[in-house]
Amino acid sequence: MMNRILLLATLILSVFSADAQYKWDFGIKAGGSNYLGDIGGQELTRRDFIWDMRLDDTRMNYSVFARRKMNKRWALAANADYISVWGVDANSSNPGRRARNLNFRNRIVELGGRAELTVFYDNDVGGKGYYDPDYRFFVFAGLAGFYHNPQGQIFGAVDDDGNILDSSYKSQWYDLRPFRTENQESEYEKIGLAVPVGVGMYFTFNKQFRLGWEMNWRTTFTDYVDDVSGQYGDIAEIEARGGDLGAALAQQSNQNILNSINSDPETDGLGGSIYDHQWSDNVITDAAGNSEPILNKRGDPTHNDSYMTMAVTGSYVIRGTSGFYKAKYSWLTQRRGSRKSRAKF
Repeated sequence: MMNRILLLATLILSVFSADAQYKWDFGIKAGGSNYLGDIGGQELTRRDFIWDMRLDDTRMNYSVFARRKMNKRWALAANADYISVWGVDANSSNPGRRARNLNFRNRIVELGGRAELTVFYDNDVGGKGYYDPDYRFFVFAGLAGFYHNPQGQIFGAVDDDGNILDSSYKSQWYDLRPFRTENQESEYEKIGLAVPVGVGMYFTFNKQFRLGWEMNWRTTFTDYVDDVSGQYGDIAEIEARGGDLGAALAQQSNQNILNSINSDPETDGLGGSIYDHQWSDNVITDAAGNSEPILNKRGDPTHNDSYMTMAVTGSYVIRGTSGFYKAKYSWLTQRRGSRKSRAKF
């Protein structure tokens, strides 16, 4: 008798454990976003990861996601994100960047997928035997596609006579891509690829609700998230494409702006004088009398741009049924009175 009871108890437990497969959860994320590129930053030259970011340039990001648990360690997730990033040279403590006087914002829409690997878990936080809450800490990596369109504002730009440009330009945002501000042969792409990597964690309460946190760093394959990469373009060509507005956007950095910020031509740590990081209307004339403008350094083309998010996550767990349960115990859920019979011909 005792053996039969133990066998029955084991069978019941196996049925419930097989059925209790919480494979899917759907949720939202919200938090801060920032970027690593050419605009803004700290006092030194460009540094990787978070060391060149300014916290006061942090903006908001929002996301929806779905995740499927594959086994105890692995899960797959898909996300749709709205990410806002921006940068302002005027906020930087680097004199060369302040002299450059550029700014941008970019509102990124991202679709991505990733694999999550749980590296630590505790099924019974607190050890009280309730198995509630459950805790997971994981790392992840994946691939994402994103749409972006950098914009800029005009403030402090002056004309050739040193007069401040029309104040009506101020506070308005203009799409930068069509102006080809570095005289690119063609406009850079609005669609890009990124590789997201990061860490995260979550608690599962009552086997239904998950609350967590994650940090997600995206390395991109473009240097134009901020519209800045290499050297200044010829302002005459930019003006020909964009008129006075194009000229004003290209001429944000100007000798008059430089003098109003810092007239000391000492080396700024970026590999040259602060005058190397402003637009110049000087020209070089060769022996044949041909002239061309001096195109000074505007950005760093050797590093692509990156952006990151840090967010709080919340999701709802959907209880599913495992394949083992369907194969072995589906008869328990069949309607009474229903019969299956072979077809007769």
